[in-house]
Formats: sequence, C-alpha cells, structure tokens
Amino acid sequence: MYGAAFAADPAAAYRRLREHGPTAPVELAPGVKATLVTSYEAALHVLRSTETFAKDPRRWNDLNDGTVPPDSPVVPMMMYRPNALFADGEEHRRLRGAITDSLARVEPHILRGYVERSADTLIDRIAPTGKADLLGEYAQVLPLLVFNHLFGCPAELGLKLVEGMSAIFDGVDAERANELLTATLFQLVTLKRNQPGPDVTSWLTLHPARLTDEEMIHTLVVLMGAGTEPQQNLIANGLRLLLSDDRFAGDLSGGSLPVEDALDEVLWTDPPMANYAVHYPKRDVRYEGALLKAGDPVVVSLAAANTDPALTNDQRAGNRAHLAWSAGPHNCPAQSEARLIASVAVEKLLDRLPDVELAVPVGELEWRPGPFHRALAALPVTFPSAPVVGAAAEEPVSPMRRSASYVSAAGARPAEPTRPRSGWARLLSWWRGE
Repeated sequence: MYGAAFAADPAAAYRRLREHGPTAPVELAPGVKATLVTSYEAALHVLRSTETFAKDPRRWNDLNDGTVPPDSPVVPMMMYRPNALFADGEEHRRLRGAITDSLARVEPHILRGYVERSADTLIDRIAPTGKADLLGEYAQVLPLLVFNHLFGCPAELGLKLVEGMSAIFDGVDAERANELLTATLFQLVTLKRNQPGPDVTSWLTLHPARLTDEEMIHTLVVLMGAGTEPQQNLIANGLRLLLSDDRFAGDLSGGSLPVEDALDEVLWTDPPMANYAVHYPKRDVRYEGALLKAGDPVVVSLAAANTDPALTNDQRAGNRAHLAWSAGPHNCPAQSEARLIASVAVEKLLDRLPDVELAVPVGELEWRPGPFHRALAALPVTFPSAPVVGAAAEEPVSPMRRSASYVSAAGARPAEPTRPRSGWARLLSWWRGE
C-alpha cells in the first residue's frame, strides 16, 4: 500500500482485497504487516467495539519486538503518543474533552470570514497569472494559514511544523521529521503557557484537564495532522472533482456551484484520510472467519468501506453516512470546522475564477504515494487573467476574539512571495517570499 501503483488506483487494490472477505492482509510499508478492513459493516464493528479493539499502539507486537524498526516510515503515524487518538477509556475522555471544549470556543461566523479573506489573499497572488497549481499555491497554504491563526502559531514556527508534518505523511525521513515536529511544538506550548491568548493552544493549556507539556505537544500533533494535510486534500480533491466530472462541471457552467454535493462525493469516494483508524485487538478474535491476533494492527480503510458494493444507496449528495470522519468514540471532533473551511475555500476559488480549467487531462494528475492519505501531487489549472480585489493588502481577521496579547504572540505576516516550487518546499517558499 506504499507504492506508486497503489496511489494511482487504490480502488483497484480494494477490489482485489475484497476477494479475501471483509478483512485482508496488507503491507503498509516494507516489512510492516497489518490487516485492512474493507467492508462498511466490518469497519463500524471495529470502530465501535471498544471492548474488543483498543487504540493504544503500545500493544503493537511487531514494533515491541523489533520486527518493525523505529525508523520505519509509518511509525510516526502509528506510534504511541499521549493524546486522545491513541488513548482508551477514561483517559481518552479526559484528553478528548480538552479538545472538544477548546474547539467549541471558535466562533464559526468569524472563522468563515477569516477563511474568505485568506482565500482572497491567495487568489490575488495567482489571479493575474492565468495559471496556477491549486494544490501548492492554494489548497496547501490555506489550511496552514487557518491553523496558525486558530492555534496562535507564529509564522516562523509554522514553517517548521509544515515541514515536519508533510514529511511524516509522505514517509520521507520520518524519524527526523518527527523530532522536528516535536521540538517545534514544544516551543509553541512554552510560548502559550507564558503568553496565553484567545487561541486553541492557550485554551488547551488552561483547560481543567490539566494537560502536561507532553500531552499538549501530542494533542497538537493530532490536531495539526487532522487540520492541515487532510484539509488540503479535501479542498484539492473537491476542486479536482468539480473541474473534471460532467455531473458537476455542467452545473458550474450554468452558474450553479454544487460545492456541498461535490464535497459529499469526495468524502464518500476519495476521503482525504483513506486508510487509518488503526486498532489493536485486545485478544485473539475471529471476524467472518479471519483470525485477528491480539496486538497486530487492524487498519480501517475508510475509502474501501465507503465504496463497499454491499451499500445499496448510490445517492451521495446530502448523505452523511460515510466514514470519512471515522465513527465511534474516536470520530473526528472538528467535522463542522473542517467542512466549513473546505466549502468556503472551494466556493471562493470558483467565484473568483469561474472559468478555471484543468491544465492536463484528469487521468494524468499524479497522486502522492503513502498508505494513509489520498493526496494529489499537484493540481495544475489555467484560467483567464482575473482582477485583484485587494485582499492581499489586508490583514485577515483572526477567527478568535481579538486581544492585544494574541496579536503580539501571533507575530508578523510573512513577506509577499513569488510563485512557489513543488512539494512542501513550495509552502516554505510561500512563507519565506522566495
């Protein structure tokens, strides 16, 4: 599940794997064996059966005995961290409670306004050129802008965070990337303990759950992991669908923007986190004849479950029964925020550049390899040159209640950039103004 062939056509792989039944043996990285859940019913069973399946990866046999080396590219995504994603029972409720309470303080209408202004700022940079990579110059940058403001993160730390997180998702020198991510987040936590403001990081530090520095760091890891990489993939995959699928393209030409329908389709068929929700059987169990051994990873394929042929309802528009946000006690706590950011980002782009078209046939778009995400490598487009609305000259409003302490902690905006390069380096270039 880690090669270019899988990335190019995961649906074909899921079809082959279904021949084994609702679960199938897979290899996530060289030498990293797991069981992949491919049916919708089995996925719900694993996600909801907390008495049988645990999230704590300290149960992982092959990592404990050295079969999987610590420098394996998937370890940073699967290793134990003291946060809600890898906790069970009461500990999970304590850690998740801090997250949900802090996210609940974000004001949706102010968040929408900030996303709109940030989108206009980015679109102003590409509008006069007539061409762009909507991944590297838009979908990839927008979630980072949102994350940095939501979490009160200075721009110079944001550079390091995106470098570390992108490398972890891609499995590129993941051990070093994990060290960079951890060290940078420690700096952010230290800053917020000393200079709290109206931002999610500060609210977490002040929550009655009394998170330790280590818990704070790894809570931010899971929030950043969910709030940047999957968010950019949802935006980019939604734009790809709208620009390539006749069902949506026809509506676009008629003046309608069926963005919500397109996002529903993406969340069903190309969810940004395609395979994750790793669980570990607490004891040897059999499911539909397959033995699931205690301590061996069971990975839920959210994408395969959503496209299970056993599902008889083909109507996806408005149907939110998909598993893109997972299910059970570990379902995504920021679904509404994630969907709001994606829908505003897509609507704003299509409103500002209504005649945008893919620069290459949709079948020639490349996908980044990796077992967990469904991520484009680039989304090149062309469009008639469009006017600048002047958003780049404005400081976007923070999606928080304003305060002087927050402004001073957030730092200055980065300099005006030129066109960025490929990969996460494009994002670093954007911030540095190269």
